[in-house]
Amino acid sequence: MADCGVASRRKCEELIADGKVKINGHIAVIGSKVNIKKDIVTLRGKKITKETRMRYIMLHKPRGYVATVSDDRGRKTVMELVRGVDERVYPVGRLDKDSEGLLLLTNDGAFANALTHPRHGFAKTYRVTVRPSVGEETLMKLRNGVVIDGKETASCEVNIITSEQGRVVLEFVLREGRNRQIRKMCEAVGLEVARLKRTSVGSLKLGMLQQGKWRELSETEVKRLLKSAEKKALAEDNFDGV
Repeated sequence: MADCGVASRRKCEELIADGKVKINGHIAVIGSKVNIKKDIVTLRGKKITKETRMRYIMLHKPRGYVATVSDDRGRKTVMELVRGVDERVYPVGRLDKDSEGLLLLTNDGAFANALTHPRHGFAKTYRVTVRPSVGEETLMKLRNGVVIDGKETASCEVNIITSEQGRVVLEFVLREGRNRQIRKMCEAVGLEVARLKRTSVGSLKLGMLQQGKWRELSETEVKRLLKSAEKKALAEDNFDGV
């Protein structure tokens, strides 16, 4: 389903668990096998077919939009910003409503999984404006890990870009992607986040892409990301085998 551009793998599993997916008229279960040449798979009664064109989109997400295909609370979604794309793309990873910056969308399930799987550990860079001030002790706490939601965060890179009275701009580089992680980390050390912007994912940089605009990734950019994921996976397998 993910490879057909329905949604992310996680969302597809939710749809199956909710009984909204059928194989040859029978309700599917997680782990069901499908022969794409013979079986008919439907979602809410509509046949799922393989997308013929894979789309890889970089969006400069503004604040005020949720990074989902639809929202049952009636909030604006990022899909409103990529109108004109005929294929059924969906967001890759998280970027909350109050955050902005680089967001990827695709209909390629394998690509989405490569970018979001924890073992690949893609570095994501954020520019974060906080209040009030940030001392060395606070920086060390953020770098070494703080406890949020009962679990300590992994070590990360945190550096001061600019500092003035009552306002500091930090650069975070994370390799894990927990829900609202930076906001919760800052809250844990007594900082208020005034603005949060993602500026890069792996080798991809937001660059001069204007807010609310999107562009296609080049073939080279896609291949570079996939190759990086393969290298990280191979390195981890070799490490586990030692």
